[in-house]
Amino acid sequence: MPTAPEDHDESARPSPSNAYDLIAEGYAAENETSLPNAYYERPAMLELAGEVTGRRILDAGCGSGPLFAALRDRGAIVTGIDASAGMLELAGRRLGADADLRVADLAGPLPFPDGAFDDVIASLVLHYLEDWGPTLAELRRVLRPGGRLLVSVDHPFVIPLTRHMAGEKPRYFGIRSRTERWTMGGQTAQLTFWDRPLHAMTESFTAAGFRISVISEPPFAPEARELFPDELREITGPRFLSFLFFVLEAG
Repeated sequence: MPTAPEDHDESARPSPSNAYDLIAEGYAAENETSLPNAYYERPAMLELAGEVTGRRILDAGCGSGPLFAALRDRGAIVTGIDASAGMLELAGRRLGADADLRVADLAGPLPFPDGAFDDVIASLVLHYLEDWGPTLAELRRVLRPGGRLLVSVDHPFVIPLTRHMAGEKPRYFGIRSRTERWTMGGQTAQLTFWDRPLHAMTESFTAAGFRISVISEPPFAPEARELFPDELREITGPRFLSFLFFVLEAG
């Protein structure tokens, strides 16, 4: 893995937590019904999680709580963490006062003892981090031996392919920052993502003591084609390039 990022912009950027505070209401509303979130990422993550009744699950980067709610409805004992207090406020409204929700940054130590969870779900959060090593070590620590880490991230082929289609020179290898401006609910925030090639992802997982049991490019939900005819008009099969999913086992 490269030791230094490429295309690094040294200008000051807000942290993802502060950015999500700005757009919390708008992002949560879109996340509820959007094609990539509601009809692709969440159903795929729940399918990978399988039977969760009685399992202690950490929803790492829980946002406004839609995945937390779905796991709890399936009988899991769920704890949610997020770096954005604004998103956690929305999660509390959804989930109720008894929900175990805590402000915690995945870039730092987690407020849990060793082996506290059977599963950790990191849904679309690792791509905000430049260095995965310390975070994966913490997630490994709070998992029991044999526990699972379920991960979804931006697919490493998406941005290079998009740049190629736009006539730009695509860059795939190396770890590169990418900044986007999102406007939701009338508020605008600047978010920075860290793109990395597939080999850098898998090497980070194994270096942290995980065994890769699944790499998945799942289909979207069957009802999505009827609900989003325009978006899926040119997609002939049941899949599109969006996110990449992993199931990892703690050694």
